[in-house]
Amino acid sequence: MNSSKPIIIIPGDKKSIFFEIFFKSLKKKFESPLIIFTSKKIFKKEMLYFNAKIKYKIIQIKDLNIVKLNNKYLYLVDILSENLKIKESKIFDNEFIKFSFDIALDLIKKNFTYKLLNGPINKKKFLKKKFLGITEFIASKFKEKNYAMLIYNKELSVCPLTTHLPIKLVAKNINQQEIINKAKIINNFYIDKFKYQPKIAVTGLNPHCESNLRINEDEIIVSTAVNKCFKLGINIKGPMPADTLFIKENRKKFDVILGMYHDQVLGPLKALYEYDAINITMGLPFLRVSPDHGPNEKMIHKNLSNPQSLIKALKFLDKN
Repeated sequence: MNSSKPIIIIPGDKKSIFFEIFFKSLKKKFESPLIIFTSKKIFKKEMLYFNAKIKYKIIQIKDLNIVKLNNKYLYLVDILSENLKIKESKIFDNEFIKFSFDIALDLIKKNFTYKLLNGPINKKKFLKKKFLGITEFIASKFKEKNYAMLIYNKELSVCPLTTHLPIKLVAKNINQQEIINKAKIINNFYIDKFKYQPKIAVTGLNPHCESNLRINEDEIIVSTAVNKCFKLGINIKGPMPADTLFIKENRKKFDVILGMYHDQVLGPLKALYEYDAINITMGLPFLRVSPDHGPNEKMIHKNLSNPQSLIKALKFLDKN
């Protein structure tokens, strides 16, 4: 892959710390040209508020394939001038964000780039219960059914088998094929992007991987799926009790922990590494990355937010 391909950036939610952490991130140098889909008016206002010194150029979508892009400038696509139907009062609302994604994904389909980064988005407001998360929303645009969320840290990463499901629905959505699919995606992604085969641990669903009930998912589903993955040549072990898997002596044996549900693996990882992780969607025909945190409305304009996750996300896209 060509690292000089541009990175398309969608800021995301209106009420977000994105511009603060973005301006802080630009103190680093990236080889890939950066293109941000935003509002010229809001961008200038945020630059002034944070006293950001950034060299940028306004560019239209129709000129992206004509102009020779470089990393000396940030390129700004003013969404309001690209879609006159979007009113200024709706900047960064659902219609604005959706149109930004539509343009970005269309450019990706036309092979303009394969690098996409989106900032924090209020899932409840934007998705309106149509998708479980942004991962699922983007995958649907490419009709991809085999994909996975990876919260990546170079020391240890996690992948939830189910993402934003209520706990009462988790057990109903766990099956052998889904575990096998996720393990394959993780294995192939690491070999392709990081050039080594990962050591994967799989958690159990029940406390200590035990159940006194008639059905024990860990024996019937998880263990059987892990054995099938092992026969496929995947370096995998499980089911393993989630309450002890993240202690130091255990976690250093693995590269990725595949968990049964969202907070089972994301909670421990964030406790261990805080902002030193990024959200990668595996299984897509392009790279989609986002910082591993939400809009954090309480911190807007306080100039105290940590840009580490966004910097890591940009660096990942920059070198791949």
